Amino acid sequence: MESAQTAYASHSVVDMILNAGAVGKGVLLLLALFSVVSWAIMFFKLSSFRKIKQETDHFNSIFFRQKSLEEIYNTSRKMKTSPVAKVFFAGYNEFASQFKASAVDSADGERRFFLDKLDSISRSMERSIAVEITSMERFLFFLATTGATAPFIGLFGTVWGIMVAFQSIGITGSSNIAVVAPGIAEALIATAAGLVTAVPAVIAYNYFNHRVKVFSTDMDNFSLDFLSLIEKNFGKR
Repeated sequence: MESAQTAYASHSVVDMILNAGAVGKGVLLLLALFSVVSWAIMFFKLSSFRKIKQETDHFNSIFFRQKSLEEIYNTSRKMKTSPVAKVFFAGYNEFASQFKASAVDSADGERRFFLDKLDSISRSMERSIAVEITSMERFLFFLATTGATAPFIGLFGTVWGIMVAFQSIGITGSSNIAVVAPGIAEALIATAAGLVTAVPAVIAYNYFNHRVKVFSTDMDNFSLDFLSLIEKNFGKR
């Protein structure tokens, strides 16, 4: 009983990793690197998307509370995280550049301002939306790559380890399970490490990709609301 426990202790996971060959250690090191970078991206994106959500909610409250576009612009100028705010800035800047006085003054002596067309404002906002989507998708490709390749990297380590194990069997001439099992166990660690690396990356990629789609929808909806507001109040009649 004691010898069995001693044998088990000598073949713990840590011991099997330390006793693995150069290829096995290289595979595990590569998977560890993928895992560390993936988790760093996950924490970074969680923090970034949380700030985006908070600032976007704050901007929406300002936009629907204020009555003047200039007041909205001045109040939200410090918002550097919200993609909806950036879309508004792009649309407002184009709106201001296209703004021109009407040829006819009003009865009270004040000049009324109108826009000839909204196409340039719409294009400016669409361009801003594309830029913001690209920015939010930054680093997500690494999570997708990790989720797709880590299991195969681990499988390669397992196949290599099994090859080495069978080669040892051929050299020793013994097919006893006690001789084969440790080598196969060491080889299977690579597959387990690949799955442990890939699964969180795939889950995180799908989650963040969904969040990007939600933010993209928010920007599209805001763009339509903003254009409707401009057309209603400043469209040329």
